[in-house]
Amino acid sequence: MAYPTLTDDVETRLHRFEIEHAVRACMNRYMVLCDDLNVKSPIDELAALFTEDAIWEGVGERYAHSFGRKQSRPVIREMFSKYAVEPSHFALNVHFLTSELISVDEAGVSGGWVMLQTSTFASGDSHLNAARLTVRFEEQDGKWRIAHFQTENLFSRPVTTWNDQAPLPVPAE
Repeated sequence: MAYPTLTDDVETRLHRFEIEHAVRACMNRYMVLCDDLNVKSPIDELAALFTEDAIWEGVGERYAHSFGRKQSRPVIREMFSKYAVEPSHFALNVHFLTSELISVDEAGVSGGWVMLQTSTFASGDSHLNAARLTVRFEEQDGKWRIAHFQTENLFSRPVTTWNDQAPLPVPAE
C-alpha cells in the first residue's frame, strides 16, 4: 500500500486513518489485558491480538536476557499464561504509552511507543520500568494484529510501594 498524501483521494486517506485506529485499538487492548493478568484473564483473547506466526521479543541487553524471543501465537499464549496464575504474579500493574508514531506506508504498518510500567508484585516489591516498543502489524482474518512486538528496556528500578496510605500533599486552606 502506498502512503496516502493530501493529494490522494478521500477514500485512500480515510483507509489510512482506519488502519491507524485499528492498530491503536489493538495496542490499547493489549495493554489493558496486560494490566490485569491473573487467573481469570482471557488469555485466548490476548493471544488472538497476535498473528498466527507472530514474534514477541525482548531486545537489548536486559530484555533479551529476561524475556527472550517467542514465535507463534501458541508459544506467545503460553508465555502470557505463566502470568495468569493464582496467586497473581502482579498485585498492581499499569502500563502507560506515550510518544506514539504509527506509520502506514509501502513498507507496511508499524508503530512505536515509549512505555512506562508501574508494577507491584505478589511479593510486595514494586518496580518502575520504561521501554521502547517497536511493533509491526498485519491484517489477518479481517483484523489488524501484532505481527512482531519488540520491547527494549530504557530503565528499570525498584521503588517503594505505589499506593501508600499517606495523606496527599495539598495546599492548606
